[in-house]
Amino acid sequence: MADITAPNDKLRTEYDESLLKNGIRGKYAQEYADGTNIVRLAPDVAAAFPNDEAVNEALRFVLKVMDDARHLKRHSD
Repeated sequence: MADITAPNDKLRTEYDESLLKNGIRGKYAQEYADGTNIVRLAPDVAAAFPNDEAVNEALRFVLKVMDDARHLKRHSD
């Protein structure tokens, strides 16, 4: 039986090894991070929602309540 934990270090013939040697790790990491809007929820908050759409729905509701409250305040002045 072959040792499946041993790495297979042979590069496929279709890859040009000269193009792979001078790569820069994380070259586009900052650009990627700048273009994303990832928010990490605290574990207790995340446990209250089954999925990302439920979180979005709850936040949209909060935004609507805040907007409605602003309108009420303006009309009561």
